[in-house]
Amino acid sequence: MAEKNTDPDSGPTIVWLRRDLRLHDNPALHWATTQPNPVLVVYIHNVTPDWPAGGASKWWLHHSLAGFTGSLKAVGAKLLLLNGSPADLIQSLAKKTRASAVVWNRRYEPAAIATDAAIKATLKEKGIAAHSFTGNVCFEPWAVVKSDNTPYRVFSAWWRAAQATKAVAEVAAVKHINDWTGKRPAATKLSALALLPKLNWADDFNQHWTPGEQSARQTLQRALDERLADYNDARDVPSISGTSKLSAHLAFGEISPRAIVAAARAHRHWKKAASRENLQGFVRQIGWHDFANHLLFHFPHTPTEPLDVRFEKFPWLNEPEMLAKWQRGQTGIPLVDAGMRELWQTGWMHNRVRMVAGSLLIKNLGIHWLEGAKWFWDTLVDADLANNTMGWQWVAGSGADAAPYFRVFSPQRQGARFDPDGAYVRHWVPELANLPDKYIHSPWEAPDSVLQQANIELGTDYPEPVVDLSASRKAALERFALIKK
Repeated sequence: MAEKNTDPDSGPTIVWLRRDLRLHDNPALHWATTQPNPVLVVYIHNVTPDWPAGGASKWWLHHSLAGFTGSLKAVGAKLLLLNGSPADLIQSLAKKTRASAVVWNRRYEPAAIATDAAIKATLKEKGIAAHSFTGNVCFEPWAVVKSDNTPYRVFSAWWRAAQATKAVAEVAAVKHINDWTGKRPAATKLSALALLPKLNWADDFNQHWTPGEQSARQTLQRALDERLADYNDARDVPSISGTSKLSAHLAFGEISPRAIVAAARAHRHWKKAASRENLQGFVRQIGWHDFANHLLFHFPHTPTEPLDVRFEKFPWLNEPEMLAKWQRGQTGIPLVDAGMRELWQTGWMHNRVRMVAGSLLIKNLGIHWLEGAKWFWDTLVDADLANNTMGWQWVAGSGADAAPYFRVFSPQRQGARFDPDGAYVRHWVPELANLPDKYIHSPWEAPDSVLQQANIELGTDYPEPVVDLSASRKAALERFALIKK
């Protein structure tokens, strides 16, 4: 540890945080605490990103910032909260404080890469050191590539190569920060960012989520202790808590992927042969986070354009009424409606159901995958550009790791397989609660007598299907055939 410098006139090391609001395994913050200069921790609410935070993400960010402010206070520091352009504010702050260095953890969104490069160049012109660190992935996007230095486009091949590559090591948790006591610019109040929604749409989020690093670590421990016995199977069942529920914590950097992997491999279950396969499956899921960043880094156009160029001419349909019904969970397709309602009420949707809901929108309704990506971006608490882009392009068939055929999910078959007793649908679509299991995923097939006994009138109590699943699947395959060659 470097000798403490208590001179307020000594220029600070500025630590610029983004989606890395944590004390554990935070390389930029850790490095700053090893330097002789005092530390100034700053968070800038970026007002000009390409993808401004959606409503659910803003809710999470508000509470994450509040929690991190308390965490910093506990280790002797104060968070400087600013609002504006990072490029302008970092340069101004460095000049006013006579900063000795500015450090941050790298991100891989195209706009973030451009901003980081511009800031680093400007600081170096001014004679101010600028350092960026690996803080949000286990493997840098350029560290795991093919033998010809081209990027991977298939996860399984990337994952095998990643296992043979040395991951970036964790750094120790920050226990104390020598806070800079010089004159600071006026800070923005958290309330002034107006991150909380004005409508009561997110009022129930508190019942489902507790943002912050402490909650992230508790959630990880609970997942390792309680959800590993049958993780590989249970994670596909939407009616149970079979997933880690770490996605939003990971998206906001309240916990690092390295910390998750390290905790899994250090867990007592790792030594048990019966549990090791499930733990390996758990770690493999974290690998998808890195793979998504690998894809975004190497294919920066993909948040809005298809990776598979054939899809540039795909004949998408303009169906605003259909889109609205899908968004509201009123498609008449129970598994999809359950997922869309879960999303609206909790800010999260089970991953298996995300794929089914996405497939219905893209394949059966013929609506551009970007419409789905935008809706998820606004409503998911775990909205992350790399993951969101990878997921939607995968479902569309236009992205990496896509199957060599035009995959169309059947909501009926998916429901029968992963929600056989209809528990998930009955919870989120209570108007169907009295239907027998046989018809819970296809109420339009139920005889009138069954519907009457369940007190359901299709078209009144629950919508008729917005589309014929079989006919629309055939139409989707025909549209794909137009561009396949």
